[in-house]
Amino acid sequence: MTQSFQKFWLRITAIVVGSFGPVFFLGTMPQTMEPARLTLDLLSWPVDGATTWQSPDTRFLSALTGGFLTGWGVMIWCLSQWVYDLAPEPVRKTVVVGILAWFILDSAGSIASGNASNAVFNIAVLLLAVGPLWRPAQMPDHYI
Repeated sequence: MTQSFQKFWLRITAIVVGSFGPVFFLGTMPQTMEPARLTLDLLSWPVDGATTWQSPDTRFLSALTGGFLTGWGVMIWCLSQWVYDLAPEPVRKTVVVGILAWFILDSAGSIASGNASNAVFNIAVLLLAVGPLWRPAQMPDHYI
């Protein structure tokens, strides 16, 4: 795999991570909370309508989550745009370690809170977000 493909995949990772941010931002307002509520209902399988978004504390936590996820996605995109060409391997490792940290803590917390189904969904997100970033890219011929 080439560095240009890894740089492309970093943008896929940024979109995967960042796309959850606006969904949870919408959960901050009663008029637009349904996408966040439905997402959480899906992730805490089965979809049964038991998940609500009525508590102001839940809406506040949704604001924080949406902000963090959007910021993390934007940061990954910026790393791909402004830093990757200068330091491809450190950028790759940084993003992979960050995704792994999310996966471990989010999955452990999901299991501890009685929502093990989310840990299963997390595996799919992990595989999509990391994709070919598991392995270092091949150095371009002009560096050899």
